[in-house]
Formats: sequence, structure tokens, C-alpha cells
Amino acid sequence: MIYLDNSATTKPKTEILEAFVKVNECYYANPASIHLMGNQAEDLLEGARAQIAELLGMEKIIFTSGGTEANNLALQGVAEASKTRGMHMITAATEHSSVLKTMEELEKRGFEITRLPVGKMGEIDLSELQKALRHDTVLVSLMHVNNEIGAVHPIAEVKKLLAGTRTLLHCDAVQSVGKVALDRQNMPDLLTVSGHKIHGLKGSGVLAYNKGVELLPVQHGGGHESGLRSGTVSVADAVALAKALRLAEPRPEFTIWNQQLRDFLSSFNGVRVVSPKGAAPHVLAIAVKGIKGEVLVSGLQQQSVIVSTSSACSSKSTAASHVIDAIGLPREFKDGVIRISFGAFTTAEDLSSFQKAFAHVYAIIKGA
Repeated sequence: MIYLDNSATTKPKTEILEAFVKVNECYYANPASIHLMGNQAEDLLEGARAQIAELLGMEKIIFTSGGTEANNLALQGVAEASKTRGMHMITAATEHSSVLKTMEELEKRGFEITRLPVGKMGEIDLSELQKALRHDTVLVSLMHVNNEIGAVHPIAEVKKLLAGTRTLLHCDAVQSVGKVALDRQNMPDLLTVSGHKIHGLKGSGVLAYNKGVELLPVQHGGGHESGLRSGTVSVADAVALAKALRLAEPRPEFTIWNQQLRDFLSSFNGVRVVSPKGAAPHVLAIAVKGIKGEVLVSGLQQQSVIVSTSSACSSKSTAASHVIDAIGLPREFKDGVIRISFGAFTTAEDLSSFQKAFAHVYAIIKGA
């Protein structure tokens, strides 16, 4: 099978799996224990924490089970810690469901949420963000790279806009870390990372944040992770995530491949490239007029090519996603969106195979 669904998840790299197994075999003690083996495990854990902080350019690291938990901790943690000075938060209509659903829950608790609309290319209007800011705005939450269409939010510009205010900036960087770099001079206050998007392991992630950020815990227990995430920490997951981040790096050929696919797919009648120009190079969303995306996914799978409909993160629903609705894709294209996404194991030969498979499937469907 040719795997082109790396925005949904990635194949773990061998060296990351080896690190995970070795730590579980040799350093399996609880890092909270006071005996020698516990101390050894704690040393590994804190070493991984320090490496991740340095690699991300952030000051504090809380290990989580992945992006969803990290987003929940960021939003709920800031909200509960800051509600004496404000109960207003801002996000965008195209955020990941773990952000949007958490915002809905916060609304039930009395918080006021502003959801910024996006343009046809998935972009926010910075002037609209500036208008939405208030004296009681405690947090702006924006993803760096959209998981469905690859649109890139201007995180550095947003950070500059918030300069001089008490409003914090949270960035879901699950789809960008290791692929599209953030500006180290204008980093967000809180940053979400997930291991399985960078050839690490499912069930591993971090919420990274800087000094001065106040958070309250979402779950309670033994007070692990600075009291913010109770539960015995998986040292093996922490070490594996640190290794995944060390190995993650952008691949210049993705930009070339993305453009080649854009040109190829645009040559078909009724095919529309959904991902905007300037989108992250590892993601390419397209839509085929009058054809359901599930039909395309199934047809390509029969040709040994794996892609997905626009998002595989929330459910197996066949309805158009909130992102596709938000960008105003014409009705005749909405049902026919598929996403092609590259990873570390993607090759030029994979792209050639995709092109042959797509041409074959398109001919069959259109000829039917």
C-alpha cells in the first residue's frame, strides 16, 4: 500500500520504537518513586522534558496523552485560572474539534467565545481579530496549520498584535511541528504537540508553555506534572517523543511535490484544488465535482493508494466538515473532498503511483 494519509497519523520510525522498547525494558520504575530505579527513570523523564523544551523553544513542558488532551488543558486551564480578570476567549471557525468542542463546554460555564470567520482560503482577517479583542479577553487559540486544507495562520503576527495586552496566545501546532517552522522570536504562550503526527507514538503529546502562564488542572489526583496532569507519567513515551522531535525536519521536496500534484489534478475537468496557495506543503486537499469523497477513497484504495476524506480526526461521518463549510466551498464540490498528505516515508515514486491511480479511478467514475 502507498500511504498518503500522514495528516491523520504517521508510521512510527524504527529508532523511535526502539527507544520506547528499551526504556520500557530497562527503566520501567515509577519516576515518582524515591528508590534508585525510580530516580533513574526520573532522570530520563526530566532529560526528555529538557530536550523537548529546547527543541520547541518553550520553557515548561507538561506531558499529555496527545493533542486533544493538551488543547483541553490549555483552554480549560487558562480559563479557570483567569476568570477573575476576564471570561472572553477568541478562536477561529476552522479549529480542530478538540478546541471547538472545549470552547462550547466553556460557554456552558459562562465564558463568552468569539469565533472568527475565515476567508475562502481558510485565512483569518487580522483586523477582525483586533476588533474582537477586549479588556477581558484572556486567551486567543489558533492552530498553526489546518489539519484539513493546510491553511497557515499568521501566528507571529497574532503574537505581535497581542503585545502589551494580558491576552495569552495558544497555538495548536500538531500539524506544523517538524514541517512548518514557527517564528522563534514570536512564539505563542502555549503550544500543543502530538507525537503520532511526527512519526512518534499514539498516546503521547505535550502542552508547552512559558513562564507567567497560569493554569489550573483539568484532572486531579497525585499531583504529577507540576500538579497539572495527575497520573503516572510514561517515561518511555516521553523519551520517544523527544526522539521524534529531534528527528523531525521539513523536507524541501514536499513543496515541489505539492505543486506537481496541484498541476496534475487541476488538469482534470471538475477537479478543484481546495488547499490555498501558501498552504503547508505536506497537505493537499482537492474536491471532485459531483462525486463523494468516500467513493474516491475507496477507488484509490483498490489501486493500493491510501488517502482520506478531509478529516479523519473526529469521526467516520460522511457529512461535509466544519472546515469545508467555513471556507464556503460550492455545494457541488462539498461532498467530493479528499486529502493527500505526505510524511517522512513518502517517495517520488509514491506520487507517480498516486497520479496513475487517480487517473484510472477518475476515468472509471466519470465513465460510469
